[in-house]
Amino acid sequence: MRKVLIANRSEIAVRVIHACAERGIGTVAVYADSDVDSLHVHLADEAYALEGNSPAETYLNIDKLLEIARRSGATDVHPGYGFLAESADFARAVTEAGLTWIGPSPETIEALGDKIQARAIATAAGAPLAPGTDGPLEDAGQARDFAEEHGLPIIIKAAHGGGGRGMRVVRDLDEVESAFEAAAREAKGAFGRSECFVERFLERPRHVEAQVIADSHGGVAVIGTRDCSLQRRNQKLVEESPAPFLTDDQLRHIEEASGAIFREAGYVNAGTVEFLVGSDGLISFLEVNTRIQVEHPVTEETFGVDLVGLQLDVAAGEKLPLESPLRPHGHSIEFRINAEDPGRGFLPAGGSVKTLTVPSGPGIRWDAGVVAGSPVAGDFDSLLAKLIVTGPTREAALRRARRALAEMTLTGVATTLPFHRAVLENPDFTGDPFRVYTTWIEDVLTPSLEADGGYRAPEYADRTLFGEPGGEAEGSVTAGVEVEGRLTKVRFPADALAAIGAGLARGLGGVAFSGEAAASQGSTEESSGEVQLTAPLNGSLVRWVTEDGADVEQGEVVAVLEAMKTEMPLEADAAGVLRRGDVEPGQKLTAGQSLGRIEPAS
Repeated sequence: MRKVLIANRSEIAVRVIHACAERGIGTVAVYADSDVDSLHVHLADEAYALEGNSPAETYLNIDKLLEIARRSGATDVHPGYGFLAESADFARAVTEAGLTWIGPSPETIEALGDKIQARAIATAAGAPLAPGTDGPLEDAGQARDFAEEHGLPIIIKAAHGGGGRGMRVVRDLDEVESAFEAAAREAKGAFGRSECFVERFLERPRHVEAQVIADSHGGVAVIGTRDCSLQRRNQKLVEESPAPFLTDDQLRHIEEASGAIFREAGYVNAGTVEFLVGSDGLISFLEVNTRIQVEHPVTEETFGVDLVGLQLDVAAGEKLPLESPLRPHGHSIEFRINAEDPGRGFLPAGGSVKTLTVPSGPGIRWDAGVVAGSPVAGDFDSLLAKLIVTGPTREAALRRARRALAEMTLTGVATTLPFHRAVLENPDFTGDPFRVYTTWIEDVLTPSLEADGGYRAPEYADRTLFGEPGGEAEGSVTAGVEVEGRLTKVRFPADALAAIGAGLARGLGGVAFSGEAAASQGSTEESSGEVQLTAPLNGSLVRWVTEDGADVEQGEVVAVLEAMKTEMPLEADAAGVLRRGDVEPGQKLTAGQSLGRIEPAS
């Protein structure tokens, strides 16, 4: 009997649990301390504590994951996406432990995870490529030399990793050095390696990718294309399949190149080949993601396949039941519901899901890692769930999506729902021609919304009103009890659980925490004329940009923060003299925490 340890969390862990359950395969979940009440923990057959909250302590800790695999008797490991999903070291450690790795071989991950080597494989496969460096950059000076030779704009990219981390577009020669340092620093924090390379950047490109899966018998299937051009900070927000408005020649080149790259690399299992399609129609290979993608559901819906199930089958040595190329039936669009506030520049938002109403009906799919009551911590990715809408045509899918997003409610934490509703009202996205490109949100949508008063609910969003959901049954409560690091579910009579809680409170000396007292922590008394510099969200301080005691202008960047794996600048709210507080780089921050103050200039 197979038993799969899922080395991940939240929505993708739930997705793998579903696929395993449908094949009669047992599942083992792992969880950080802040994830103890997460949906994936309760759905898995077994769950084990990783004992910690930071990524390094938990989902990136190979030793802990392998020890839990041993204790639980797991036979396979599925890495999901993010964290260790593209780690050759983890894949190798899994196979050396006698377990089945549900993904490509460590050698394939190493070859394609190194974007410089991936370019060489793509070249050998005959894939189209933009000019770029043949090896990693030694310093920012080499990036400047490349820009002077090939012209601007250029893009500096992490040589290892993916998901938009460690990438900076440069349009001014004077910004090359700072962009190189920022990309290298972000790459080091996200992937443990800081090497970067540089390419010519295509202006106004679309992001188009091909889904591919291969078995150990030489079978390779290209399962269509996806368009993932709606991005902010190189992070995707909306994806659809098939990629709209490609010419027949473009589609053929992308599909043929993707299959050839998989054959050249000796790839086995699922992966994605990504391309940029320039405004002039030029196609350029971008990278290969050696894992399942967040946006895989749109391919499943339009091509009638179970990609995660196929991953399990291929890892077990089975032949693919597919013949390439496949052709789609209908059109599917995925909306990422992230804990981010689009009205504040997509700042990550913590809290908890208070209420949740999910739309239903034909062509509606909901892949989630949260339910009503779920906490939303700031230690990990901001993705809460995905709403996938499918129709017989793109126009039908768009109409269905408007209705579904109008019906959906999620309260307690800021989300990207207002953004998605606004996008569906914009002719650049909904019309023909399709005018969206990878920086369209920053270049077009955000300025137009700001000029028009910000995010506002469209008229159709007011047609449906929802009340508060009813309270939980009071007869009994199921609670998770952790015993020697393994989570066990126990059902308590509600009165008994209340008595246990009261007894614990007495045993701890009657300690109580009031909301008012908690809210006051972190606040500081302002002197006359001073402006407090506070953290806008939970996260950590990456670095100070401005020296203590320096003069600053309003809007000047004084520090760089990180939250939910994303770097963001902290700007001064007023002009004056910066007095930095006692906060050091790497220190955890809570929303509203004082980082210093800005005194009036003398």
